[in-house]
Amino acid sequence: MDAKVIEGKAKPLGHYPHVRRVGDFIYVSGTSSRRSDNTHVGAMLQEDGSFALDIKAQTKAVIENIGSLLESMDADLSHVIDITTFLVDMKDFKGYNEIYGTFFNHATGPTRTTVAVHQLPHPNLLIEIKAVAYLVR
Repeated sequence: MDAKVIEGKAKPLGHYPHVRRVGDFIYVSGTSSRRSDNTHVGAMLQEDGSFALDIKAQTKAVIENIGSLLESMDADLSHVIDITTFLVDMKDFKGYNEIYGTFFNHATGPTRTTVAVHQLPHPNLLIEIKAVAYLVR
């Protein structure tokens, strides 16, 4: 088994790796749009101190983050076989689904489950995704 916390990525919020390889399977921990400096893609500070949140920008960043984590294991998004997505609000499903479709398609993409959750670890997060990839050693 090979587990990694990747330098230059947002540090896990607990005692777990970003990615773990077990045989030919690679498991990617729940990933958000959080940057290494703890800011979030798709969360823009407004003049009044509130944040404007953008599901499309967050979805794109999350999937790109997953791709980057997979690269650390010599894999890429084409190796993803299953995705579980957590949305804070299902009203964001359309925007999420639109961006998701620019990365994956129904013929070759992974299986997918999308669920609504009460909240994620930071109030600026609208989405978190975990993934499983398959890559023969």
